Amino acid sequence: MDDVKAFLAVASACGFREAARASGTSASALSDAVRRLETQLGIRLLNRTTRSVAPTDAGRALMERVNPAMREIDAALRHVVSLGDKPAGSLKLNVPISAARLILPQIVPAFLKAYPDIRLEIMTDESFVDINAAGCDAGIRYDERLEQDMIAVPIGPRIQRFAAAASPAYLDARGRPAHPSDLLAHTCIRSRFAGRSVTPWEFERGEETVRVDPSPQLVVQAGGGSDLGVAAAIEGIGIVSLFEDWLQPHFDSGALEPVLEDWWSGFPGPFLYYPGRRLVPTPLRAFIDFIRTRRDGQGLS
Repeated sequence: MDDVKAFLAVASACGFREAARASGTSASALSDAVRRLETQLGIRLLNRTTRSVAPTDAGRALMERVNPAMREIDAALRHVVSLGDKPAGSLKLNVPISAARLILPQIVPAFLKAYPDIRLEIMTDESFVDINAAGCDAGIRYDERLEQDMIAVPIGPRIQRFAAAASPAYLDARGRPAHPSDLLAHTCIRSRFAGRSVTPWEFERGEETVRVDPSPQLVVQAGGGSDLGVAAAIEGIGIVSLFEDWLQPHFDSGALEPVLEDWWSGFPGPFLYYPGRRLVPTPLRAFIDFIRTRRDGQGLS
């Protein structure tokens, strides 16, 4: 293709020196390129004299056929380059259900309004997923579950808390725990991640940390089964522990009552993570810039 471009430049300029000045290439390099092309095709493309250069019949035929094709190629390349700057195309994220429920509703609608040419797909999955193998551009996970060698960008609130709750009727009947160890005498609703054991509940107050492992009457899958656990707690089955933001609407309505609130433990918020910084897809770059702008505007760090 470089040799074809050299031929077109010389034929259009009607001379090697003129073509060299226009293209910034030496006349000898253009001459070598045209000679290679003629050798490969087995036909003379240019008539050369000491005073002029002009295309042969074969050269003119080649120009007539190739020039439109070269213009089309140039237009296609310019179009592809423009896509690199324009926030358009598909963006696929792999996120836990908690992020889809508690974090993305405050981000996604505004993002899609700002970038109407981006098609966003959200995959919810609580398991540890290789985002590359899953065909995703990025994911959302908490610090302890981030894949190695990934770029991580904070997203959502930087501090979250696990809260414990039960219905007022349950607490009236069974009593209100004063210390995390009191939970061992209560009916509890627990959750587990797929393929993992039920994780003990952890509480903190000042310098004191307490872990308890109460026997559950109901165990649900983390994320997907959490609403069932909340519904059971509202119906008075027992005490549930979940993200504070997930339980907050039920605190506000009075359906649930906080339990051991001064012992609720905080933990760092989630991160958007993706592989490497080189050639980040434009839709993903737009999403990263969008969440950073929102974070800066809200004073989060």
